[in-house]
Amino acid sequence: MKTIRSKTARKTRGAMEEPGRSVVRLTIHERSGLRVSPRGFERICTLNRDLRLERTAKGELIVMPPAGSETGRINNNISARLWIWAKNDRNGESFDSSSGFTLANGAVRSPDASWIRLDRWNALSPEQKRTFAPICPDFVVELMSPSDNKKDLHEKMKEYISQGARLGWLIDPIARSVEIHRPDRAVEVLQNPESLSGEDVLPGFTLAMKAILFE
Repeated sequence: MKTIRSKTARKTRGAMEEPGRSVVRLTIHERSGLRVSPRGFERICTLNRDLRLERTAKGELIVMPPAGSETGRINNNISARLWIWAKNDRNGESFDSSSGFTLANGAVRSPDASWIRLDRWNALSPEQKRTFAPICPDFVVELMSPSDNKKDLHEKMKEYISQGARLGWLIDPIARSVEIHRPDRAVEVLQNPESLSGEDVLPGFTLAMKAILFE
């Protein structure tokens, strides 16, 4: 269960007053069933920048716990390698886990790492880029942590692909496995792979799995 404290210009039932402001305390489960509008979601995120939030296509608010230290280390490793490759390749932009994207179905998702082809990214307006950009990344990575529900992550990967992603990796460090998701193809499961290929989506990108799935 998570507690959200938000600044607000007006007093609300259950608010706790502090000098010069009122604070709304919102206590919800990680999958709360609480539904919010796109505008409401943006406001909650703006007022709670220390929280990791997503919104489903049905408008359900999802609060994600902070990553454990080991998960954060692995995720940083993946994001750094993707950023280095993208910087040298110059055909797209890479993003870390703090980036949110609005998919065509209305969901707002934050992959653990992602990449968007440059022509698609440049087609967005500056205003769109400053918010949860209305675009699905071409490539997404989800890193499973001990607190994650694998069924939920499966559904999230299916959603990415249905909304326009061309390649997705679901990495499970505990099981030492990787699921590769692609449009119009069955999910491929790799056990203890030495490396992963960006295929034709990220030509030339190879992610060595040492220090990710094994030492």
